[in-house]
Amino acid sequence: MRFDFGFFSSLLLIFFVHGLVYAVLLLRKGIINQSTPEKWLSLFIFLCVLFIAPWMLGFAGWYDNQPYREILFYTPLQHLFFIGPVMFFYVRSLLNPSFSFGKKEWLHLLPGVLYLLYSVVMVVADKLILKEAYFLADGMDRDFDNWYQKLGFASMLFYFFITIRYYNLYKKLMVQVVSYADVVLFKWVKRFLIAFLMMQLLNIGFEIFGSFFPALKTYAGSAWFFLAFAVIFYYIAITGYSNAIVTKVPFQLNLLPNKPMLLLTNSSVLNNYTGNIEDVEIIDIETTPPEKKEDKDFIATWKPKIIELLQKEKIYENAELSLSQMAKML
Repeated sequence: MRFDFGFFSSLLLIFFVHGLVYAVLLLRKGIINQSTPEKWLSLFIFLCVLFIAPWMLGFAGWYDNQPYREILFYTPLQHLFFIGPVMFFYVRSLLNPSFSFGKKEWLHLLPGVLYLLYSVVMVVADKLILKEAYFLADGMDRDFDNWYQKLGFASMLFYFFITIRYYNLYKKLMVQVVSYADVVLFKWVKRFLIAFLMMQLLNIGFEIFGSFFPALKTYAGSAWFFLAFAVIFYYIAITGYSNAIVTKVPFQLNLLPNKPMLLLTNSSVLNNYTGNIEDVEIIDIETTPPEKKEDKDFIATWKPKIIELLQKEKIYENAELSLSQMAKML
């Protein structure tokens, strides 16, 4: 197999191989531990590895030689419509043990699936039916069509913002319902989202500076963008693989504004909820509780009971104690 080792091709190859290794390790870890987040992160890293592949292989001489040129042209490597949803599913599965991939989640992947079908149509039409380069008559790789790159970037930004909203609502929920909120606020998720944002800012930065420095928009100039992108996803792979925090508070969350969220009492209720409203807790995290005057009688009644729970039952030893559980004990 042809591979011309040069400055860019060699550097990108290092990140390409290491990225594949981490994707496999994360998948293996997810299967062994039955951990959904690791599986989603594995897929995310794999998509990032494919994202830099055209530039790595291009500098390795593939675009200048057959049959490698046609392999790159007819094989979709930059799956821009998948990166955003996979990032969103990773964060959701990481923060919410009740997350499951259902019919609604498939809708998020529909644009990416349609692009794959479009790629299949190109292969069938050009290679089997027309036997000529109809779709690729201009000699350009369809992965780099302006419409696809722009829409793909918009898709990633969209999923970044809804993931930020999901994370912020999660933090509000944890503060209200659990006693160990500072432990499960997930600093790793924040770092992951910052790293993902840096990927998008790189894209914007190269577009802006490319207007002033045309060399950045050439094939060689763009390689610096892919090197920086590779460094960021390599950081995500290493740090994400070492993250071992797991949440145990299942909930259902509505991302629409001014809607309450439904916190379910246990995962069995959560998976197939058909019961009464008494089985769940409704928590409106969008509103601030009204101020209440201090009730001395109320405090006098409940303060000794709380102290008794702390001293006799030692409830503080339960790291997963929730406020609702404590209320039931009282």
